[in-house]
Amino acid sequence: MDERCIGFVEWYDRASGTGWIVPMGGTTPVRAYRDDIEGECGSLSVDQQVSFTIELGEGRFVARHIRP
Repeated sequence: MDERCIGFVEWYDRASGTGWIVPMGGTTPVRAYRDDIEGECGSLSVDQQVSFTIELGEGRFVARHIRP
């Protein structure tokens, strides 16, 4: 899916660089990885609003091109 989505960070672990983002209007979170965060911060915070694209990863949807 190339269309950008808006969502909120449900959970993010800075040590492992992984977390979950819930797309706005949805209930199913998508996986987030540090390597997909754009910009200099390289981290996310719980309840932070972000924009991203969604791709099908290994058996689950994954957030890509995450912009805080």
